[in-house]
Amino acid sequence: MSSLPCYFDYAATTPVDDRVIQAMVTCLGREGTFGNPASSSHAYGNQARQAVELARRQVGELVGASAESLIWTSGATESNNLAIKGIAAGAKGSRRHLITSRIEHKAVIDTVRQLEHAGYPVTWLEPDSTGLIQPEAVRQALREDTLLVSLMLVNNELGTVTDIATIGQLVHDGGALFHVDAAQGAGKLAIDLNTLPVDLMSFSAHKTYGPKGIGALFVGERARPLLEAQIHGGGHEQGFRSGTLATHQIVGMGAAYALASAEMAEELQRISILSAQLRDGLLALPGVSLNGDPDQRVPHTLNICVDSPGFNAMSLSSELAVSSTSACNSASSGASHVLLALGLSQAQAGSSLRLSLGRYTQAADVEKAIAVITGRLNAGTTTFW
Repeated sequence: MSSLPCYFDYAATTPVDDRVIQAMVTCLGREGTFGNPASSSHAYGNQARQAVELARRQVGELVGASAESLIWTSGATESNNLAIKGIAAGAKGSRRHLITSRIEHKAVIDTVRQLEHAGYPVTWLEPDSTGLIQPEAVRQALREDTLLVSLMLVNNELGTVTDIATIGQLVHDGGALFHVDAAQGAGKLAIDLNTLPVDLMSFSAHKTYGPKGIGALFVGERARPLLEAQIHGGGHEQGFRSGTLATHQIVGMGAAYALASAEMAEELQRISILSAQLRDGLLALPGVSLNGDPDQRVPHTLNICVDSPGFNAMSLSSELAVSSTSACNSASSGASHVLLALGLSQAQAGSSLRLSLGRYTQAADVEKAIAVITGRLNAGTTTFW
């Protein structure tokens, strides 16, 4: 492991916490909780069901939601699809208009675009120059036929935070539903769905030190009558999402969210100190500027533009694990749609770096990141990635 670069890509995924792994292992093997949670006729199934429901309560406790309002999915991508397509499919009457932004995760953008191709009218909101979707922009976009507004809580590339409380109230006043992708927000910000004007919220485990392949969707009372299942075959999860539940993954998500509940305040304080150190060190370098609002953000994610013709970003990979864009864009080798929406040029977007910190980031890692980037700037090489 010592030969691997310092990890600064927590926004892409987090390592599974050892304590989460221990909880998951109890669900594997002949001596574990291996039963099908839907098999209620015997002890093995009931034991698995109890583990699943404990995990549901643990997730709910972190985000201020009742266990009954949470639906298990395979991750935030499926949660986003279920929320958006499910409401579109279940809506009756004249409301068909959708609102989202150009800086959402591709799981929202591509889902909304598919509905747009199917004839749903869509308003694509532009961010301001600091990467924020302002409430006033949402207010102006709302129409009498608006069905659903979908915006993320924390931007996955910039770390900027959307004012979902104000926006949600505007959406509700207009009679529409509000969906929030909180994959990057859970465990970083306080979320209380008991008070927030949010109808649907998407969650993921692997952004919060849990396993990949498991997530959840909060379905509030206003959304529940309209939401239609997108996966059929048995009527699991209150009829909203069929399929045998993966007990070990669900238990892992529950354990990860329980740890986040217990440790979020202390972790936030520690990461804030490290983030300030990293930010100050990098922004002091010539040609380095911050992408995104400097204040309305989480400290976990830092996105910088390195405007230097001698900077070779490719050379960082042996020492620092960072991203030039989100994983969804990296898969297609495209420039960041988020940075382009902010008004950056292709060259500026291509020379931008996202460094994201997490539970296992240490001060020595931050010092190394500053030193490595400083060294590359001083090296005077000329090739961008």
